[in-house]
This record gives sequence, structure tokens and C-alpha cells, in this order.
Amino acid sequence: MSTRASAIRYARALFEVAQVDADLSTVDRDLAGLAQAFREHSELARVMASRTVPDATRRRIVVSVAEALGAAAPVVKLVGLLADRRRLALLPDIAAQFSARLLEHRNVIPAQVVTAIPLSPDAAAAIEQGLSKATGKTVVMQFSVDPALLGGVRATVGGTVYDGSVRTQLKKMRDHLVAQG
Repeated sequence: MSTRASAIRYARALFEVAQVDADLSTVDRDLAGLAQAFREHSELARVMASRTVPDATRRRIVVSVAEALGAAAPVVKLVGLLADRRRLALLPDIAAQFSARLLEHRNVIPAQVVTAIPLSPDAAAAIEQGLSKATGKTVVMQFSVDPALLGGVRATVGGTVYDGSVRTQLKKMRDHLVAQG
């Protein structure tokens, strides 16, 4: 089974448990915090991946770290299980899958919006409203600026790209003129 498929299965199981036993937002935050701790502390990640560390020691260390960070009980149980099965490397993917599942549960979809210049709050609100209407979901936008667009907006929502940039419009016009000529 692929690591992505494994991460999805662990995230799904944790989500089902967390809906009953814990606050979903807390579990999401705890998973992200543990994944970040493993990223930031390379020595910890190396010890957890080492085959020379006995399984019981690995489990004790990872559970201690989770408890020290104040992680919710389902998260502590999950990292203990991952340590037992030597699957701690899946933690960042499980955290990402859990976050995606939580957004889906809340009917929220992330969007990346790129403009040529920074947007005014009114313009940002109008784009958010338009994307929410187009998707039927609450849109959480992340903005960036790319002067190469020349003007207009390019938004990526889910797997769909809405490109209303001047740069793209000029390219379409050029391609159309070349095709006619």
C-alpha cells in the first residue's frame, strides 16, 4: 500500500475517533504541532527512524513528546501506534490528510489568489464571494502578488484554475491572431 493511501486511512480513522472523543480543531492543531516538531528537530526524527532504537523505547519517546506538547488523547494513541508499526514517517502526511478532511467536513475549500497588485479589502471580499458562489463552499483565500500578470486575477480553487489575468488574455489574443494568419 502506498504511503499516501496509508496516510489517508490513518487520518480517516483518527477523524472518526476524534469526532466522538475529542475536539476536531484541537486534534488538527496537535497533529500539525507534532509534525512540525519532527521537522524542526532532525535529531528526534533520526532517532525515531533508526532501526537500532528498540520499539518500546521509540514508543516511549514519541508518546512522551506528544504528552509534553499537550496533545489530545487520540493523537497520543495514534503516535504510539505509528511508533509500534514503524510508521512515524507518515505523520506529516497524516496531518495534511486530517486537515483536508476537516476542511471538507466544514464545507471549506482553500483558494490561492494571485494578482498583479495588492487588492483592496472590498476587491478581496468580492472575489471571495464570487468564488464561494462558484464552488458552493466557504472559500478561505491565500493572496500573493505577481507583477508578471500585468492585471486581473488568477485563482486556484481545489484543482480548478480561474484565470482572468491580462497576461493570459493577451496570450489568447496572440494565439488567435497567429491561428488566423
